[in-house]
Amino acid sequence: MELQFAEGKIRLGIDAGVAHLRIAQPARLNALTLAMWRAVPEAFASAVHRDARVILLAGEGAHFSAGADISEFADVRKDAESARRYESVNVAAFAAVRQSPIPVVALISGACHGGGFGLAAAADLRLATEDARFSVPPARLGLAYPASAMRDIALALGQQQARRLLFTGQTNSAADMLAAGFLLSVHPDLAALEAAAESLAESIVANAPLSIRAAKLALRAAAEDDAGLEREADVLGASTFESEDYAEGRRAFAEKRRPVFTGR
Repeated sequence: MELQFAEGKIRLGIDAGVAHLRIAQPARLNALTLAMWRAVPEAFASAVHRDARVILLAGEGAHFSAGADISEFADVRKDAESARRYESVNVAAFAAVRQSPIPVVALISGACHGGGFGLAAAADLRLATEDARFSVPPARLGLAYPASAMRDIALALGQQQARRLLFTGQTNSAADMLAAGFLLSVHPDLAALEAAAESLAESIVANAPLSIRAAKLALRAAAEDDAGLEREADVLGASTFESEDYAEGRRAFAEKRRPVFTGR
């Protein structure tokens, strides 16, 4: 079953615990309209609600995303007031990726620019094809990104590389981004990228969902230096010791078999 949002331009399918979430406006290099930005949190919530254990975020066709659909800017981002409204929608979309309780893996090919780069930066893991190209161009457009998006970029790239991309607006290759630590791996083509992502997703799905959620929350708390998140992560972590999955993990170890985790 496939769920569609924003008139089919955001698409979600779930199979065996793996959610495939696609940005689908290939005629515009998967640039996101305001309606598409609004749909991102709903799509992520739907994946979690339907018991997905990992989300693979990709673009339809040859490109990940060229970012925001600039053709709308004359109407939806024409002045400071409308820009603030637009930015609030952007912030919610990035937060949906960053705060997803389950891991998010970005599959990047072709264009990964602007807001598309922001979505990728908010993901937990990033894989790309050799032909992927990356840029963060607000300085070339005369605008600025919200601080929360900047934090995602800085965490994913490190301060020096983040400053270089933002100050220059230059386009970078997949090899550049692999060397910078932004990418986990680079693959020769789209088929190889998708195969690697599916293999990674299967490894994640096979593990205990509550443990992964606790680990993701703890990592967020550490990255953001957030005492509230740290307390929340500690509570979630402690709860794993009373879970059915913890009992199953111990039984499987004793019986020398693979555990079957249910997330309970």
